[in-house]
Amino acid sequence: MANLPENYSYSAEHEWIDAPAAEAEGKTVKVGITEVATDALGEIVYVDLPSVGDEVTHSEPCGEVESTKSVSDIFSPVSGTITAVNEALEDDPAIINNDPYGEGWIFEVQVSEVGPMKDKAGYEADNA
Repeated sequence: MANLPENYSYSAEHEWIDAPAAEAEGKTVKVGITEVATDALGEIVYVDLPSVGDEVTHSEPCGEVESTKSVSDIFSPVSGTITAVNEALEDDPAIINNDPYGEGWIFEVQVSEVGPMKDKAGYEADNA
């Protein structure tokens, strides 16, 4: 699992937030999918983004990623309000494959509650 960011938190459904889970409540965080998910999906060809202002609930679907292999739900790892979406993905969804932890972020959330998350070591242990 090369390139797994140290200070991110990871869900069992292979989503990440760009903050330690213990520090995320009350903050705005970016959300994306992990390299494990992109490897399993293959080439991503479409992303169904949530809308700014939508309320999301941790562990509940809030969008979809479509690849050449399948369609997969995006599960929000946190509860809160969507504050931004990565509009670049509408024109080039493969950004997620190329840079899942950077330019391939999917949406931002003002966090009201953090769902079950693991740190880098815990996620790596579960996906070794």
